[in-house]
Amino acid sequence: MFIFENKNILEMKKLLFFLILNPLFLFAQTSKFIHVDQFGYKPNHTKVAVISNPQIGFNATDSYTPSTILEVRNANNNTIVFSGNPTVWNNGSTHNQSGDKGWWFDFSSVTQNGDYYIYDVAKNERSDTFTIADNVYNEVLKTATKSFYYNRCGIAKVTPYTLNGYIDATSFSQDTQARDVHQQNNASTAKDMSGGWFDAGDYNKYVTFAESPIHDLLWAYTNNPSIFGDNWNIPESGNNIPDLIDEIKWELDWLLKMINTDGSVHIKIGARNYNENSSSPPSVNTAIRYYEKTCTSSAIAASTMLAHAAKVFSTISSMNSYSQILKDKALLTWNYVEPRIENATLDENCDDLSVVSGDADRTFDQQRKMALNAAIYLFDITADDRFQQYIGNHLNDINLSEIWNNYDIMSVDALLHFTTISGVSLPLKNRILDAAIATATSNDNNYFEFSNLDLYRAYANDWTYHWGSNIQKSNFGNLNFILDEYDINTNSNSSYILRAKEHIHYFHGVNPLGLVYLSNMVSIGAEKSANQIYHAWFADGSIWDDTETSTFGPAPGYVTGGANANYNADTSLSPPYNQPMQKSYLNFNSIAGNSWEITEPSITNQAAYVRLLAQLINLDQGTLAVNDFNHQKTFYTLIPNPTSNFLKIASHETDSITVSVYNLQGQLVKKSFETTTNENININDLDSGMYLIKIKNDYKMTTLKFIKN
Repeated sequence: MFIFENKNILEMKKLLFFLILNPLFLFAQTSKFIHVDQFGYKPNHTKVAVISNPQIGFNATDSYTPSTILEVRNANNNTIVFSGNPTVWNNGSTHNQSGDKGWWFDFSSVTQNGDYYIYDVAKNERSDTFTIADNVYNEVLKTATKSFYYNRCGIAKVTPYTLNGYIDATSFSQDTQARDVHQQNNASTAKDMSGGWFDAGDYNKYVTFAESPIHDLLWAYTNNPSIFGDNWNIPESGNNIPDLIDEIKWELDWLLKMINTDGSVHIKIGARNYNENSSSPPSVNTAIRYYEKTCTSSAIAASTMLAHAAKVFSTISSMNSYSQILKDKALLTWNYVEPRIENATLDENCDDLSVVSGDADRTFDQQRKMALNAAIYLFDITADDRFQQYIGNHLNDINLSEIWNNYDIMSVDALLHFTTISGVSLPLKNRILDAAIATATSNDNNYFEFSNLDLYRAYANDWTYHWGSNIQKSNFGNLNFILDEYDINTNSNSSYILRAKEHIHYFHGVNPLGLVYLSNMVSIGAEKSANQIYHAWFADGSIWDDTETSTFGPAPGYVTGGANANYNADTSLSPPYNQPMQKSYLNFNSIAGNSWEITEPSITNQAAYVRLLAQLINLDQGTLAVNDFNHQKTFYTLIPNPTSNFLKIASHETDSITVSVYNLQGQLVKKSFETTTNENININDLDSGMYLIKIKNDYKMTTLKFIKN
């Protein structure tokens, strides 16, 4: 059924009559109760739709009980390809994290490539359209990875690498002359700190905040090198180096500039206050930027990133000399900080927030944990036994029985990798593996393996639904893939993999909101994705603010922060305030409402998701090429809507289309004509009211509604 806003009963009756006479339009609006991965599924993977009946939260007045038989239908010809019974979840209990009751509908037996939807005939409810194909997630991965390019600092965003609407001149070229924030008028403190990625919704750059994303992206490549090609349309494409490696190098080049000759490392560079260098688009910000002090946490973070990267880059022959530079700098920063570790003189309050936004410091215990990881990667690239001795002497710096969790992915990666390095001490190896096996076997906190604890099939503990919860949603998936990779309890491998897969489906729409937690993904196949995100470029009220109401909306593929059960910045906003934890989310972009607590993306979010999706794709996939997406759906958005004078059929690709417009009586009011997407259509000749617009390309017809004011 269509959603109506301020429409009278007569219009509703007219539309209902029109739909009865024209069954082609019956399926224009999808159900809010049938939750599927809106991109789709691989042919041989488990496919389970979640059917919801809300009990608690903002949608508690909605009600739905599915029929005893549900159908899977081909979206192109409406033929039935499968029918089956939904299975009630947990004996009809209400799921506390979502406030919903529900059912699971397993259609895993549908394996033929194609576009499909789930249909409840008796209730006239249908799911979003989804695709079954081996390459169903390929374009999603490319788009999510491309967000790092859009977050690049110090480079112009130009065609052909940039989508229409996101072209921008070089940003923050003044970073070549960044100054010490504690000596702001001293020009002699100027240093080149240009390049790198914007960290999150702000334009600042942080060394310690780069640690997790760099490791995740390095592991994404290491575990799945065959899927990352050299033709993903970034400026470095075609240089015979995988584009993901080029993207990582962009951040590493900046990191090297943060290191002083003695091995000390500045912790961040950015603005002195929230009004400085915060305008949209990035290129209009021209004020001097400032760097913070050197900190031991940033030196340790640099050492671990550079050592890990040196190992990975050494596997690419054309990167050998660069790998040596990374190795040398990793050793330099380690040699600077190791005496401070041993003497217990680490900085814990180094970042005094003279450069505003995130406090990038780490505690003493956190730094010792980071240092253990650094020693492991340094041992790997040097085979120097002093690093193995350090590991043996400092393994008690962590709680080895508690480290195997979603918050400590960097340690899980490093420790298990250590057990595979040639020359490793057998007692150390066994101590680590025994601890991992014991924790996975007991599984006291349900970190591992698939279970039915979550109606939406992607269990995360209650305490993880905080600011940035989507990081933890990815991390649970990555954690289970890691245990599978190292054969920790081999009889659990299939359950690990299923747990990881289901966390991807959560991101793609199998959640209480039926929302794809990536920005502006309609043209990639999502029927309901994040329309707004908190980001300085895509600011509130700008032409990039909202996919539905502004000219462009945010760039596609940014992973949002996620549901936040702790949100209380504006108690009049419900959701996200006072909701079941999985419903503690709102599509909004407002400084007044602290929307950054809900919708702000970050390179940490992004890298964790990219790693998870890459691992899923690589379960049975070859290299991704730029034209490897022959079975992708094309979707359009009408903007602005409502409208007064013109209408634009927005798409991220230029597409030749044929358009016709009908009123609610089914009468043709604007004869069929040819145009292209992203071009203005004059509708001054139409009376005020609601209309249906038919859009046809070479292989598909789409029907959307719009309101003429």
